[in-house]
Amino acid sequence: MSEYAIKASSLSRNFGEIKAIQELDLEVEKGRIYGFLGPNGCGKTTAIRLLTGLLKPSSGEIEVLGFTLPKDAEKLRLRIGYMTQKFSLYDDLTVKENLQFIAKIYGLSGQTKKRRVDELIDLYGLEEKYSQLAGSMSGGQRQRLGLAAATLHKPELLFLDEPTSAVDPENRRDFWEKLFDLCDQGATILVSTHYMDEAERCHKLAILETGIKRADGSPEILMREMGASVVEVAASDLRQLKQDLLHLPQVITAAQLGARLRVLVKDSVADPLGFLRQQKNIQPDDILTQVRPSLEDVFVTCTGEGRL
Repeated sequence: MSEYAIKASSLSRNFGEIKAIQELDLEVEKGRIYGFLGPNGCGKTTAIRLLTGLLKPSSGEIEVLGFTLPKDAEKLRLRIGYMTQKFSLYDDLTVKENLQFIAKIYGLSGQTKKRRVDELIDLYGLEEKYSQLAGSMSGGQRQRLGLAAATLHKPELLFLDEPTSAVDPENRRDFWEKLFDLCDQGATILVSTHYMDEAERCHKLAILETGIKRADGSPEILMREMGASVVEVAASDLRQLKQDLLHLPQVITAAQLGARLRVLVKDSVADPLGFLRQQKNIQPDDILTQVRPSLEDVFVTCTGEGRL
């Protein structure tokens, strides 16, 4: 048995002249949460649709749970769950009716269907919304209902396309706790997001830009090997200092965070603190501190103008 739930090699998808996915290589281990991180339009949704068999690739090979796609897409359907970015259940059905309908689609009936629906309503805290129309629910409630529907048939592999884009931080936190519970029960999860803090929760992740995978690995490894040092500067005129530092070839980027300037300095500079202290607009009483990189720093160094 393969240790990977998903394997893709040289995967590409074009829409006319638009190259939505370009030569994507991917390996997702079973029982792990794997993330796609990137801005809107980077190819996250297209990649998920390719990996679920909803889209045919322009080129490349895909194997999901041992099935070859798109040839075996129908055989794969009952073994995966898919929660789309847009709420895809029925607004004019109640919570109970939505879940009963989805259960019927997956072949559940009788007491088996009733037990599973009741179990999910309890698990996702929807008891008080049992008879409420889905269209009148809050973003967080609809999110929980969507996850309940996607996991109703106990899939081995779950695809989540930006599932927390319309909910508040508390609901996002609770949602991720549910994902780790599913992972502990043996499920493999592929989740797309543009939130850096969410991506840091993944066991591994890929950073996508214009359909190209720019980085791949665990958050810890990506931060450790990003090829830059991070220095925070507390000074008086941060706006001017930022402009001055951005002209230096050794500086990848500088961004203001409140009363501090976060500066990314290339690893070719052996002493980033000493290097910055030599700059003319850094005063003797300015405070410089080398700090731990973040996933946002990784993202900046491997995408756009900051790419090393």
